[in-house]
Amino acid sequence: MTWLDLPADTGFGPDNLPYGVFSTPGTSPRTGVAIGDRVLDLAAATHDPVHATGSLNAFMARGPAAWAAVRSRLQELIGDAAHRGDVEPHLLPQDAVTMHLPVEVADYVDFYSSRHHAENLGRILRPDGEPLPPNWTHLPIGYHGRAGTVRVSGTPVVRPSGQRKAPRDDVPTFGPTQRLDIEAEVGFVVGMPSTLGEPVPLRAFPDHVFGACLVNDWSARDLQSWEYVPLGPFLGKSFLTSVSPWVVPLAALEAARVNPPPRDHPLVPYLDDETHPWGLDITLEVRLNGERISRPPFGSMYWTPAQQLAHLTANGAALRTGDLFASGTVSGPERHQRGSLIELSWNGRKPLPLADGSTRTFLEDGDVVTISASAPGPVGTRIGFGEVIGQVLRAR
Repeated sequence: MTWLDLPADTGFGPDNLPYGVFSTPGTSPRTGVAIGDRVLDLAAATHDPVHATGSLNAFMARGPAAWAAVRSRLQELIGDAAHRGDVEPHLLPQDAVTMHLPVEVADYVDFYSSRHHAENLGRILRPDGEPLPPNWTHLPIGYHGRAGTVRVSGTPVVRPSGQRKAPRDDVPTFGPTQRLDIEAEVGFVVGMPSTLGEPVPLRAFPDHVFGACLVNDWSARDLQSWEYVPLGPFLGKSFLTSVSPWVVPLAALEAARVNPPPRDHPLVPYLDDETHPWGLDITLEVRLNGERISRPPFGSMYWTPAQQLAHLTANGAALRTGDLFASGTVSGPERHQRGSLIELSWNGRKPLPLADGSTRTFLEDGDVVTISASAPGPVGTRIGFGEVIGQVLRAR
């Protein structure tokens, strides 16, 4: 319940309250919370300087008890009309603010946790072999990405250049990627650090993870295919990773929790999540130049974010406030549920038809990609994630 007049279809209701960092003309970036089509200025509404730092990191570092206390207070402020006079002056229209990167990203790890995506790529790239590598159903595969090129939604996507070598070529060439792709993903933001040498168990997932956001892990497939053996992704991924401006608190996703799909075999103990399942019923939507081309289902992911975090720290690697780890491309069993163009066009062999009569295999200069998502909330409500948007610019 709230005294605010909210749009009927809002995903930013009082059960959500996602955090972001915003500014207005002539002011410094500060923390805000989305409610309907407005932003509540937390620094002004709470008089707590932690919300005036220009990043969520200092607040996240206070830990779960502080997160819960602020969430409870916010729901009280917007739920009880007695607070209207104090709160309303600090509500700003979303279309009047500029959004910034919500966290100072410490480390960035990207996983490869959708079975449907991994099997599709296996069939595309290794048609005569097994779709999955032998380790895939035993552990969450991932790679350590480049934190410095994680940027907020709206950042232009400059077509990257690098080495690429087609199978028919004798030697590699250097130039702009000809196979620029998207990867529709969900990211998770670490709030509480951990101690070096001490793994984080599955049950401690909500003690460390502050919330979730949307991620587009842009990929240059031709650069990637030439460089990835033997050490994996590098320049084909590191040029840009886009994230949504709003971080949905983990507490807002409790109603979206589901059991993950059945596993192929018993898991080693640190990954056995029978008593701590963290599958999430999140539906993503991918639009290309405004046209919906895919609706990937996050609930079908084989490896959950809790298992990803447990594996990330299984060797004793320490977490830091601001760490971001992403799910990897989210894809479902149907063609309209695939979260990348390499799958939607089957590596260019089956061009994707668009409503204007054109087709796509991979992205063209000028294309605009928008990823949005929602999840079930309490009592029939919906939890929105906002959008992560990027427009492709020609190579420089």
